[in-house]
Amino acid sequence: MSDSQPSLLDDGKAPEAFRTIGEVAKALGIRQHVLRYWEDQFPMLRPIKRSGNRRYYRPEDVRLVETIDRLVHHEGYTLRGARQAIEGGLKSSKAVNGALPTPAHSTAVNPDVTARLRAIRAQLAAALEG
Repeated sequence: MSDSQPSLLDDGKAPEAFRTIGEVAKALGIRQHVLRYWEDQFPMLRPIKRSGNRRYYRPEDVRLVETIDRLVHHEGYTLRGARQAIEGGLKSSKAVNGALPTPAHSTAVNPDVTARLRAIRAQLAAALEG
């Protein structure tokens, strides 16, 4: 991982060490079967497979998994949309250390929407209390 980006992999291994699917899953809070599914959905995610089909994730694979997780679970992308964003970022060389810049549409804050969401949140909180 880069020095400017904190790693979630504080497992005592060197940053450039390979990690098993179990280590990656535990560190990132993603189940192993999800990681295996993502390998099918994201052709660029190809961990090394050794004897017995054991997967070993390189640092760049881990960064890619972190990016996929951010796009899908935190920014609301579909798997297809996340794949297109990553492929577009890789083609245009905007991917830095395996991470993509956040799309402009997700960072723009609409004050009207924000105010409406806050009002709904207040109504829900009042309903739960009452």
